[in-house]
Amino acid sequence: MKYSKLMKERVRRTEVLFRELGYELTEGELHEDSYSAGFESDDGFEGGLFIDRESKFLELAFTFAFSAHFTDFIRSRLEDIVHICYEYGSYFNLETGDGEIAFSIFSKIYYAGLNYFSLKETVRDYREAIDTLEELFQIQREFGRGVSHGDA
Repeated sequence: MKYSKLMKERVRRTEVLFRELGYELTEGELHEDSYSAGFESDDGFEGGLFIDRESKFLELAFTFAFSAHFTDFIRSRLEDIVHICYEYGSYFNLETGDGEIAFSIFSKIYYAGLNYFSLKETVRDYREAIDTLEELFQIQREFGRGVSHGDA
């Protein structure tokens, strides 16, 4: 599989910066035009990152999964969700199917401005958005490295 110099550099740069911020990266999946991996902090926070050759952004993602029984619960909080995402510069996606609701929150950062400090600030805002959403959803997580937490 041909992997472009641009993709190799984006992956390398992203991995270095995440390690400098204290995150451990899971083994990523390399495709011809994309890369995805998970990341985890010492306090147990887990998220995902995505790199697409055609995009000018590094994308961060976190997913909450709910039973379909929580449809009204989620629907009643949509306005708050929109405000929280806006406040922290994030956006979200809701998907339903197979008796489940998947609520994903995303954040992006331009590669042109990607450095230690910009990624640190972006990840901080991303995590604060997720923490605020957990409060809204009344979710409590136990932190600890290696333990799976609400993140798909």
